[in-house]
Amino acid sequence: MDRTEHFAIIARDIGAILQFLALASTVPLIVAIIYSEWDVFIPMALVPLTFFILGSFLRTIPHSNKQARLSVALSAVAMIWLISALIGAIPFYIVCEMPYIDCVFEAMSGWTTTGLTMTSGLEDFPKTILFWRSFMQWLGGMGIVAFTVAMVNRSGLVQRGLYRSEARSEALMPSVVDTGALMWKIYGILTLTGIGIVMLSGVGLWDATNLVFSAISSGGFTMYDAGIASYNNPFLEILLIPVMIAGALPFKLYYVLYAKRIFGFFRDMQTIFLLAIIAFGIMVITLDLFQILSLLLPDSIRYGLFMAVSAATSTGFQNTGISYWPHATIIFLSVLMVIGGSTGSTAGGIKLGRVQVCYEGLIWWFRRIFISGKAVIPFRHEGRIIPKMIAEYEISKNMLIIILYIIILFSSTILFLQFEGQFYDTSHIIFDVISAMSNNGMSSGPISPAISNESKILFILLMWLGRLEVIPIIVLVVGLLKGFDRA
Repeated sequence: MDRTEHFAIIARDIGAILQFLALASTVPLIVAIIYSEWDVFIPMALVPLTFFILGSFLRTIPHSNKQARLSVALSAVAMIWLISALIGAIPFYIVCEMPYIDCVFEAMSGWTTTGLTMTSGLEDFPKTILFWRSFMQWLGGMGIVAFTVAMVNRSGLVQRGLYRSEARSEALMPSVVDTGALMWKIYGILTLTGIGIVMLSGVGLWDATNLVFSAISSGGFTMYDAGIASYNNPFLEILLIPVMIAGALPFKLYYVLYAKRIFGFFRDMQTIFLLAIIAFGIMVITLDLFQILSLLLPDSIRYGLFMAVSAATSTGFQNTGISYWPHATIIFLSVLMVIGGSTGSTAGGIKLGRVQVCYEGLIWWFRRIFISGKAVIPFRHEGRIIPKMIAEYEISKNMLIIILYIIILFSSTILFLQFEGQFYDTSHIIFDVISAMSNNGMSSGPISPAISNESKILFILLMWLGRLEVIPIIVLVVGLLKGFDRA
């Protein structure tokens, strides 16, 4: 089949996803009505209108009952995220009068829950636009496709392929529809609980809602140029920490708690690893700030605690600037961002589940090298013995993604150095490249509207690649160039 025939098989499902996004993107219109921001209403309404028109058009394309190839499902997910960023940029372009490339950057940063920004003067932005930034992150945190799967009333092969193509493999319920619906219920409960917790710090409902939308989605957008530091509220920072951690834990654990298996929660290796990494990060950063930077101990603890959690959970909130931090501390923070949160969470980065599988795989391979060839060494993961062929496939797949991840980081750093290197410190460039690819959002300075359009496009691609874990976008490019029968 040619590319058109492949696309026709899945066009109807893409159209349905865009139509549901049209419905979801009407929510900011309520904010426009509440705050009487009538000049923003029409630009904001163009988002759901565009989603709906495009989705309706795709649903009219004649389709067959053939099963979509995995390469087509992967490519479709990549296209959906790109389309969402292009459409989500519309309000920024009309209301904020930003260059369109900056608007796409902002929208991609929102949908991918990265949190890097091209804006300034956020204090003067309409509340509808500020809410749209937070709401994009909240929707993107669980995944655009995961959102739609939870809304549809059937669980066909196409939905399953799309769901898994979005770097999701949770199987809490028999069908992906039931799993998607359950995960959104969990997500909603965590969000409402987080808003209640954050309001204890004294901030109002409006600020708490936007902050929790960003925190639980591991996003990082705030409503002020200075970020979390603008509140100057240590109690708020402490209350945001459990919300950030909640978003970075595997969502299957909340199902375990719901099923009253509380001990299973504390036996989960990803949970143990995440908490251990956060504890280690707090210790290292606090000592660096106290000993190298000579900050007061209370300030060192405050910044070390919050920034370590923000980096390890890939949230990206900042309660202080880091451009003046020691280079060693910045690189250490970069390592926390690269690892990221748990698989099956809203976090970015390589993810702890993938690191765990690769570590266990390396140990397994070395044991097989040093033990007699006749001996059968089983591969154990999470207390289960995994068949050899499946184990080798999973280890190889995860290692491939990590290798591609590192290659892209290295190549992107070189490209950015070519575009802007003479203006910025190399360690800061490395940090911001990692932040974009890890969908974190912290910045040490290089990311700003002043960088070239080439650099902005590079970072848009990095955020897109990081959110979909590389493979879907590579498959899309190969499929467009060579055909999906080869991809």
